[in-house]
Amino acid sequence: MRAPPRLYALVAAAVLSVAGTALVPAAASAASGPATTASATTASAASASAASAPAVTVPNAAPPKLRASGNKLVDENGATRRLLGVNRSGGEFMCVQGRGIFDGPVDDASIKAIADWKVNAVRIPLNEECWLGLSHIDAAYGGANYIAAVKALVARLEARGITPIVELHWSHGRYTGGDSHCADTEYATCQKPMPDAQYTPAFWTSVAQTFKGDQAVVFDLFNEPFPDRATSDLTAAWKCWRDGGSCPGIDFQVAGTQTLLNAVRATGARNLVLIPGVAYSGDLRQWLTYRPNDPAGNLAAAWHTYNFNTCSSESCFDEQLAPVIAQVPFVAGEIGENTCSHGYVDRVMAWLDARGASYLGWTWNTWDCSSGPSLISDYNGTPTNFGVGLRDHLKGLQ
Repeated sequence: MRAPPRLYALVAAAVLSVAGTALVPAAASAASGPATTASATTASAASASAASAPAVTVPNAAPPKLRASGNKLVDENGATRRLLGVNRSGGEFMCVQGRGIFDGPVDDASIKAIADWKVNAVRIPLNEECWLGLSHIDAAYGGANYIAAVKALVARLEARGITPIVELHWSHGRYTGGDSHCADTEYATCQKPMPDAQYTPAFWTSVAQTFKGDQAVVFDLFNEPFPDRATSDLTAAWKCWRDGGSCPGIDFQVAGTQTLLNAVRATGARNLVLIPGVAYSGDLRQWLTYRPNDPAGNLAAAWHTYNFNTCSSESCFDEQLAPVIAQVPFVAGEIGENTCSHGYVDRVMAWLDARGASYLGWTWNTWDCSSGPSLISDYNGTPTNFGVGLRDHLKGLQ
């Protein structure tokens, strides 16, 4: 998900709407179809699903060392696990805007508030330029200081038994093609269509070296690739996603998933790695064909869904997602809606629960729910009308 308009405006000239399965800011949501609202039928179905879904155990001590086993995630004892939680946005944009490292508190009290929702996973968006400490980043918020802050947040999450998912959200590379969000700069001040060969392999080498001794940490290679917006050739877009190099419509040299996965594994890290689809992680139809080869055999498919995506019905889920879920572990890294309600995520959670898949709500930040969307109105964990759906559902799974 992109930063909400009030933050994104600091680094972009205008809010851009996105067609198809892409995520769009709330300002453009009117063009994406009518809002989804909760109904008595939907609420009843969600409640029934919560009652029948597999129980979720939130660890009291260290989170599990996860690995893929068939189409499930299992811990070191072979017990099936699911990642159920929230995103904690901020690390992708605050540093590059010179305003800090995280958006809001990430102290133990704020982590306890997250844990009180019965969350067992938190996804942490990162910025590669800040992690690598490039020269245009304020040293107070980049390099060693940024890495130390991320490591401290990971440690606080693990102390609460929560699985940290570190992911690359904003990256380098000037892009002027379809859906360009900051065409006037190569800096990581917005969402780019693909990882860049110049810095992203170095980023993942460093991240993997940092956390390879802690297999409780999950790696999410790239937030929301959209090479399909740079070319009308969908097969070429998928090849770009896996193989990188010179990709049609993309101005910079791309690092594909195979290159990034190789960088991670070359460090000796065997951590679980999440691989999203194209179309802002919304299209997984060719995921099985173009997944990278992993010598560690520890991959999961990643998917993002919002009510304004093209594939937002159970029939579409059955057609496009079910074949992937049948073969590999499946993590919906972002679920959300811009309706300030929870009718859509109720349906998504019910569908994923029935298949033993994982999901995380976007986002644990106090933005306006229609522009974020935001799960909370304060960092004590008071839910928005949107957030109450996720909170009550997770608590109902215990």
